[in-house]
Amino acid sequence: MSDQLRSQELSRLSDAHPKPTHLRYQYGTAGFRTLGSVLDSVLFRVGILAGLRSKKLDGKTIGVMVTASHNPEDDNGVKLVDPRGEMLEASWEAHASTLANAATTDDLIEAIEALVRSAKIDLSKSARVVYGRDTRPSGPALVASLRDGLTAIGAETRDAGIVTTPILHYLVRTINTKGTKDAYGDDSEDGYFDKLSSAFRRLVAGKQALPPLIVDCANGVGTDAVNKISPRLGDSLKLIPHNTATSTPGALNNSCGADYVKTSQKLPPSLANHLKIGQRGCSFDGDADRLMYFYIDERNQFRMLDGDKIAALVAGFIVDLVKTAGLDSDDVKVGVVQTAYANGSSTKYLAERLPVRCVPTGVKHLHHAAERFDIGVYFEANGHGTVLFSSGTLEILTTHEPTTPAQSTALNYLLNLTQLINQTVGDAISDMLLVEAVLAHRSYSGLEWDSLYVDLPNRLVKVVVEDRHAFQTEDAERHLVSPKGLQNKIDDLVRRYDGGRSFVRPSGTEDVVRVYAEAAIKSQADELAFRVAGLVYDEAGGDPGSRPKEFL
Repeated sequence: MSDQLRSQELSRLSDAHPKPTHLRYQYGTAGFRTLGSVLDSVLFRVGILAGLRSKKLDGKTIGVMVTASHNPEDDNGVKLVDPRGEMLEASWEAHASTLANAATTDDLIEAIEALVRSAKIDLSKSARVVYGRDTRPSGPALVASLRDGLTAIGAETRDAGIVTTPILHYLVRTINTKGTKDAYGDDSEDGYFDKLSSAFRRLVAGKQALPPLIVDCANGVGTDAVNKISPRLGDSLKLIPHNTATSTPGALNNSCGADYVKTSQKLPPSLANHLKIGQRGCSFDGDADRLMYFYIDERNQFRMLDGDKIAALVAGFIVDLVKTAGLDSDDVKVGVVQTAYANGSSTKYLAERLPVRCVPTGVKHLHHAAERFDIGVYFEANGHGTVLFSSGTLEILTTHEPTTPAQSTALNYLLNLTQLINQTVGDAISDMLLVEAVLAHRSYSGLEWDSLYVDLPNRLVKVVVEDRHAFQTEDAERHLVSPKGLQNKIDDLVRRYDGGRSFVRPSGTEDVVRVYAEAAIKSQADELAFRVAGLVYDEAGGDPGSRPKEFL
């Protein structure tokens, strides 16, 4: 088997990318993510893994994206994309971690041989991989390491260059479906921009053009995407890009971008003199897969429109179109998927209109649950999300015969939505155009959109703990089962607050526990969050001398 593995070549290249002895790597929901300076060996091994995954799937093209999304510029990361543009199959996450943590070249070869045996991989099959990266300074060196891994496993490669994460996902799906009945589009960046912009222009044709939209590009790869799609949109939508300094050291995600807006709940300082009262703005994150909207109200207050608000806007629009198109609600069931972080008001608003499911945090959980609906809408509160149309629904939309002009128009809108929405993954560009299309149809300003429901005040607090694994949850992370007795104490606290709700869940990436709380008024939401955080800190055996003073 070693001969088939080209072990001489593999050994030579592996020795050039030794694993740091003191580090342990974990492939999680976001792939591998840590400081870019310690990822050289990981990228080499991911190249090998991508080639093996492709061989296992009969030479289908696998994607590799080098990015750390909304993280600071010094971080970087890498994740694999499966053939339909979806995240890597969960069972292979452990293989990624095993290969990344092999201590020596010999251990690595042994781990590869074990994987080939257990997964029954035919090494004589072809391997095909497409890869891209974001704008981080560490990107080029890490891509070179990745290429060495791809060379070691003998993969055919395609370099997509500097692209948004959603474009890389799109490319994987279009390459693998080319020439089939499931063809998803032209397998090029131009194909992506043409598909989205054409669908958008058809959707808003005849509607009054909305005022220009300010777009915070987070000084990341979204800058290039906005510049490329703007001319294609023409007069249908004017975009005004800000935070476009992709080559300024330290600028990426710094006091700007979707994560900054969501966590600080305020306007990026760089936009303070640009966003006028009543004007809409939106923020991407560093790799353009998250989207947050906002506006300034008539009292000159910043108002945030997060993933929950996007889900409410989009789901309501789709439900109305399905009804107007004369489609049987038994044949086309529309549903929404949320996590426990969704604001209680959004859940109430949506549940009065359509089925809502709550799942554990993480895109893979949301995506899989959304696939169970005929049209599944999912958005995390952080602005990452999309809409999925089942193959059966796509068939219904293309074969349904409308009996009135109104049905025909609504059906065409639904068909154009299937072209506008990037169904492989959350996509800031696609989601932005989706929101703008709905606003144009509804004739909504930011204020009218915001008025769909009023968010309950909420607070998110991070508690540093020695061992996050001591905290175990159930019921889509809304209920603690361990440490024993802690959930009862949280429940007792929650009962004291009007509209109170709180849950505690361990982070998937660091030794912290996250506490979420909401209540009818802001001061109570803050107080509840800090009381629960104090409980968690004490329960986890935190040092009384280092107890954060805000914990109650």
